[in-house]
Amino acid sequence: MAITLDVQFYCFLFFTWLASTLLVRSLAKKSLKSKRVFQYPPSPRALPIIGHLHLLSSVLPKSFQTLALRHGPLMRLSLGKSTAIVVSNSTTAKEFLKTHEMNFVSRPAFGASDFDIYKDSKFVNAEYGAYWRFMKKVCMTELLAGTTLIRFTDIRKEEMVKLLNILSRCSEDGRDCDVGREIMTMTNNVICRMAMSTRCSRNADEGKEIWGLVKGILDVAPKFSLGEMLGPLVKYDLFGYGRELTSLMMKFDRMVEGIMMEHEKEREIGGEKESKDMMDILLEIHVDENSEVKLSRDDIKSFLMEMFMAGTETISVAMQWTLAEIVNHPDVFKKVREEINEVVGSNRLVQESDVPNLPYLQAVVKESLRLHAPAPLIFRKCKEDCKINGYDITSNERIIFNVYAIMRDPEAWGNDAHAFVPDRFLASSMDDGDQQQMVGFMGGREYSFLPFGSGRRGCPGASLASVVMHAAIGALVQCFDFKVKGGEKLDLIEGPGLSSGMAHPLLCYPITHVNPLKLTTVSG
Repeated sequence: MAITLDVQFYCFLFFTWLASTLLVRSLAKKSLKSKRVFQYPPSPRALPIIGHLHLLSSVLPKSFQTLALRHGPLMRLSLGKSTAIVVSNSTTAKEFLKTHEMNFVSRPAFGASDFDIYKDSKFVNAEYGAYWRFMKKVCMTELLAGTTLIRFTDIRKEEMVKLLNILSRCSEDGRDCDVGREIMTMTNNVICRMAMSTRCSRNADEGKEIWGLVKGILDVAPKFSLGEMLGPLVKYDLFGYGRELTSLMMKFDRMVEGIMMEHEKEREIGGEKESKDMMDILLEIHVDENSEVKLSRDDIKSFLMEMFMAGTETISVAMQWTLAEIVNHPDVFKKVREEINEVVGSNRLVQESDVPNLPYLQAVVKESLRLHAPAPLIFRKCKEDCKINGYDITSNERIIFNVYAIMRDPEAWGNDAHAFVPDRFLASSMDDGDQQQMVGFMGGREYSFLPFGSGRRGCPGASLASVVMHAAIGALVQCFDFKVKGGEKLDLIEGPGLSSGMAHPLLCYPITHVNPLKLTTVSG
């Protein structure tokens, strides 16, 4: 009996000692952490309450670029009640996106997420985990795979021809055309038909209404995110942005739910379709009991919404900038047309299959993407405390990569970094080392050229954007000259918003050079 009591006593002493030791160590760590002096990246002088908001304009990338010229390529800004680290050159970006990639592989949530009916179904801004990895795999192997894009070639060709015919009619009538708006309609038609077999081809069409809702969401979301910078008051939705966002998303939800039900009914009646759109593929995963991840209906709707946002908006904006740049540079316009005439000839329309044989056209698109990135700001979130370039980056800190500044950095691109010079992307103008660096630029593996992001979080739709842009820009140059309405050159000023579109409409008089109706659309 005495031995048993002694064992119990010593066990009690041991566990008391262990608990005390762990408690002391924990308190010591907290004490050391509280005394730790963080070496944050440099910051401009801040004002009380608003921090650095007074230094920012509506065109955020340009504001960040101006501040970086004074305070360096890695700086910390106070944006009201939140802070952010801004990265403005390729060397520093590489530290985040390659050396410490897994620590910055997730994206931050913004205040609008509180009013987002799909906030638990997001793919683009999802935490890096099983759901995100599964959706990325589905994108790369099914939804946006090379074979899928080939299957939709005729859709893209039909919509491109429709755009050319609209411009041709404007030319015949001698009237001006908002070319940017027509490009936006074409891109939306392509995305709608690829996603769920609908288009903007008649009055009150579903595709047109869907884009109107998505455009409304794109317009209100940045306002809401800016409101978030003022702190917890954002949850009270004082300006009504939250209610507006929820209302638009509910309308989108009802419309897409109806289209989903139509797809499901077609499947019940006729079995599997030979030519599947993206919704068909997602619905198959939805009902597959053996699927690695079970997709909900909200997951599907959320993905389609993000597809419209990332597809229609960014591709059309990138195309508008490209056309505007070459209209303002007649020598570039002439070289693109001469290359097309030499490779394609004058009897048929330029096709996607021609693009690999049109290196100057490719260079023009790349140079436009360099100067006018579809997503000029890339957002990431720090997972754990770390040091970058000797500075402390703390967990949950938001990181903003100013792609606009990175791709205009003279240290990476030379003294003419702000000029539109497509020849810089031609192999003939590079030495061997530069040619090696250029390989893989479109995939973001070189950190001075990031139009579609980088690494695991790079845009899965980059291939789609590439095929749409090259063929459409090539066809526009092949078929038309463009006279600028109200002047000799277009005003290339960036507008507000996260996609940094043109501040002014792309208004031109299209003048027919080759009638698109007389060109065959059969690939050569």
